[in-house]
Amino acid sequence: MKSLRRTAVAVAAALCAALVPAIPVAAAAKAPAAPSDAALASVPARNDLTRDQFYFVMPDRFANGDSSNDKGGLTGSRLQTGYDPTDKGFYQGGDLKGLTQKLDYIKGLGTTAIWMAPIFKNKPVQGTGADASAGYHGYWITDFTQVDPHFGTNADLEKLIDSAHHKGMKVFFDVITNHTADVVDYEEKSYDYLSKGAFPYLTKDGVPFDDSDYSDGTKKFPAVDVDSFPYSPTVPAAEKNVKTPSWLNDPTMYHNRGNSTYAGESADQGDFGGLDDLWTERPEVVQGMEKIYEKWVEDFGIDGFRIDTVKHVDMDFWTQWATALDAYAAKRGRSDFFMFGEVYSADPKITSPYVTQGRLDSTLDFPFQDAARQYASQGAPASQLANVFAQDYRYTTDKANAYEQVTFTGNHDMGRIGYFLKADNPKASDAELVQRDKLVNQVMFLSRGNPVVYYGDEQGFTGSGGDKDARQPMFASKTADYLDDDELGTDRTAASDAYDSSAVLYKEIAALSKLRKANPALTDGVQTERYAKDSVYAFSRTDAKTGTDYLVAVNNATEAKTVEVPTGAAGTDLRALYGTSADVRTGADAKATVTVPALSSVVYKAQK
Repeated sequence: MKSLRRTAVAVAAALCAALVPAIPVAAAAKAPAAPSDAALASVPARNDLTRDQFYFVMPDRFANGDSSNDKGGLTGSRLQTGYDPTDKGFYQGGDLKGLTQKLDYIKGLGTTAIWMAPIFKNKPVQGTGADASAGYHGYWITDFTQVDPHFGTNADLEKLIDSAHHKGMKVFFDVITNHTADVVDYEEKSYDYLSKGAFPYLTKDGVPFDDSDYSDGTKKFPAVDVDSFPYSPTVPAAEKNVKTPSWLNDPTMYHNRGNSTYAGESADQGDFGGLDDLWTERPEVVQGMEKIYEKWVEDFGIDGFRIDTVKHVDMDFWTQWATALDAYAAKRGRSDFFMFGEVYSADPKITSPYVTQGRLDSTLDFPFQDAARQYASQGAPASQLANVFAQDYRYTTDKANAYEQVTFTGNHDMGRIGYFLKADNPKASDAELVQRDKLVNQVMFLSRGNPVVYYGDEQGFTGSGGDKDARQPMFASKTADYLDDDELGTDRTAASDAYDSSAVLYKEIAALSKLRKANPALTDGVQTERYAKDSVYAFSRTDAKTGTDYLVAVNNATEAKTVEVPTGAAGTDLRALYGTSADVRTGADAKATVTVPALSSVVYKAQK
């Protein structure tokens, strides 16, 4: 529980000592009643209830359990229903019933938590002509209170959650607070971003003001009307009441500044790809979004949220919203409720403030993803991994630390790890690409954090890029762009179903999961860097309760490497657990001579 987490000082001391030994921790000694080193060592490195292995799935692309809802109860052409299984930008037919039917397949990977792309009711189609596309991905919400009919009903969702819980798996919602579907237009028919400096917000009486002066909720927000914005918001008559809850139909609840350039002020004030950008500095929006998601916590017993586009919302919103959701869940016996945010940046200095200031439990670990890809796919030196882990101290608060980071290798936006491997190694054989895929999973599963498997990666899916090109269905596809995709480790094509539990990558992930489960320190043990040179990165994972050490070494070279790894303990037998059958023993200098196979890893357990 969060109430059992260590204080900020204690966590900082432990993480600095384990992960970045060069950083002094003397300041921690000044804190009153600081725990002793022995006390710190006896406390787990992170929350007992966030040691998860995620499976990220897009319901529309996973399994079709009920063909009667393929068109979402709508009639007409694909531009009215959103359904066209021959087009990668439209609904393919997957739903919650299909997902429920395949829970055993998901659990077989060792999955402990399912993270679903948004399942709330969407605007079926947006855009015109060649730009027309459907809301199959779930990010164009019109009704935040019900499941999109293309995916089924609220009752179907309840059954899915109950079934997953019965099988020992949690369920996480992908949620959005930054925007809604594109409904609000501008009378000017111009959409370039207009800055606050040149076009300030105006009160109802025409007085300029800066919304950031009110965003922390401590001062009364000025009264505004439709003339308060740089653009004049207008809503088509047919869509004036299309959004639920009803307050979302008020155009003054949005920034109305034009399209974001994803830089500077526009990053959180502009429309994300033309979507209606909520005025999150307004208290009505903060409280409205709190109530929306509190209702889902109350009614469906979900286990946590993955939060979309976190970087595009002002920080004060997160501090208020996350605090409120935490408190709401805790009052209902859900003190383990877990929230992690999408902060699309490979720089920990940018991602970590959303934990330390924004009060989220964690972020999606884009810095890890970037380093892991460079290491396993591009041959970057071990220092690339070391540099990421050396900044883990940045995530330390009174309720969180870097061990809660949600790690991944690719996703539905940037592209799959299989695609990156092929792009980075165009001359590599299928066997080499499979081995590199195994390596990047080993790096992720054996180091700190909650690992994510993006649906289909366990079947060797690759794709040809990001976004739509990384969202293939698991069931037999009718989409030409997917039918010519290569799949790693198999001769199968996208024309066939892909739920093969004997697939080489499925088996590898399941084996890593089994290894972690049998040796919990590989999931949550304190991580201490031992060696980072050239192609080899080695670290120990220490069981905080028993003191048992595990030594992990990974090698991204195309030949085996033998290195001497400092372990901190002389004359200790290290029993081989993974990647080798050869036990080793540390010498009087406390070093172990370890041979790591090409593009692979080894794991040893210290024997007392």
